[in-house]
Amino acid sequence: MNQELCPVWVGYLLLSPFRRLYADPRRILRPYVREGMVVLDLGCAMGFFSLALARMVGPEGKVVCVDVQEPMLRVLRRRADRAGLDTRIETRLCSPDSLGLDDLRGRVDFALAFAVVHEVPDAGSFLRQVHAALKPGARLLLAEPRGHVNADAFQRILECAGKAGFPRPTGVRVPLCRAVLLEKQE
Repeated sequence: MNQELCPVWVGYLLLSPFRRLYADPRRILRPYVREGMVVLDLGCAMGFFSLALARMVGPEGKVVCVDVQEPMLRVLRRRADRAGLDTRIETRLCSPDSLGLDDLRGRVDFALAFAVVHEVPDAGSFLRQVHAALKPGARLLLAEPRGHVNADAFQRILECAGKAGFPRPTGVRVPLCRAVLLEKQE
C-alpha cells in the first residue's frame, strides 16, 4: 500500500464545492450515521467529510478526526470553528504506525476511511486498530478511489480486513470508488 501521502496543497483541492456533485458527504453517509454517535474520520485531511459528520451526529455526538499531517488538522480545526462545530470535532495527530485510538477501544459507532488505506504503510495494522475501536456491530465504510487503487490492490486491502476481524465485506456504491461496508461482529 504505502504510497506517498497526499500533499497538503491537494487538501485544498479536495475541499472544492464541485466535489460535492459526485461525492456528497451527506448522501454517502446518511445510511450509516445517526445523532449522538461517536464517529471516526480516518485520514480526514482538511475535513471534507468531517464537518458533514459533525452536523449529522448533532450536539450530543462526537467526530474524532485522525490524520498524520498537522497542517491538514490545523485547517480542519479552523473550518470547524468557523462553522460552529468545534465542540463536536476532536482532532488527533497520529503516526504512520499508530492511530492513537487506545482510549476509544470498543466505543466507536461508525468509522470512515475514505481514500486513506492505500496511503498507510501497513493496512493490516491500520484495520486492526480501527476494529479494536469499534463497538460490536459497528461499521467501517472503506472507500478507495478507482484512479489510485486497482482491483487487485483493493482485494489485498479486503484480505487484510478479513484478517483484522471484518469477515464479510458488503459492497456499497460510492461514485468513482471501490467501496465496502465492514462490520465488527458481536
